[in-house]
Amino acid sequence: MWYRLAEILTDWYEHIGDQARGSGHLHADETGWRLSGQTHWLWCFANGSLCYYMIDRSRGSPALQRFFTTLFEGVLITDFWAAYNSVGAVLRQCCHAHLLRELEKTDKNNTSQAWRAFSKKLRRLIMDAIRLRRREDFSPTRYAGRTERIEKRLTALLAQETQDPDVNRLRKRLRRHQNDLWTFLHAMDIPYDNNFAERQIRPAVILRKNSQCNHSENGAATQAVLMSVYQTLKLRGLHPLKTMASALTQYMKTGQLPPLPDKTVADQ
Repeated sequence: MWYRLAEILTDWYEHIGDQARGSGHLHADETGWRLSGQTHWLWCFANGSLCYYMIDRSRGSPALQRFFTTLFEGVLITDFWAAYNSVGAVLRQCCHAHLLRELEKTDKNNTSQAWRAFSKKLRRLIMDAIRLRRREDFSPTRYAGRTERIEKRLTALLAQETQDPDVNRLRKRLRRHQNDLWTFLHAMDIPYDNNFAERQIRPAVILRKNSQCNHSENGAATQAVLMSVYQTLKLRGLHPLKTMASALTQYMKTGQLPPLPDKTVADQ
């Protein structure tokens, strides 16, 4: 029954994927998944109106290339996992929450003066940018000057030379992503973190503990379809089970699945 249901809802699943690839911004995250006892990965691509799950053997660029078949013309919001560098995207936003957590973790293991100075300046810079974005009267135009000063402060910080390995490791990464750190100061609808993707992947993590993941490729494909449809309908303000039941009723009568409800219909 699950296989048959997923087969019927595949058109909705594919439509969710198309909408994700054509959206203005998209969060992405991944977590471990087991398939027949082998390590696989559950990928999540989401925004405020959709959630697309994909189970793949790869945690690297091959999986991302299978999803992003063309240039992503929106803003891709991710952590610093290197595989995301393979995605062609017009704009990016790297997660500052991940960066702050890494600073905190490294602070516990590195007490050198060079690291302490670098960590303090970088943390202050990030928090200044976040506080600026949280201002009630914030707009990219109004605070363009302050945004420019923040960007210059980062450039100056990354130009400082040191022999500390942690500083050099992080400086190298930030130089690579220097243009991907402040997108949220240039666009009102872009957050400074990737917490949304983590929240969308959490239901699958909970399910993983109870279901022990999948035992076949067909089961994994079914899992991805049903979770994607369910979570997307939920994000659109609809009751997932009632909406799917209604769609199945129409399918049994006409042989055709109705269009996937969009967010405007759900709001109405």
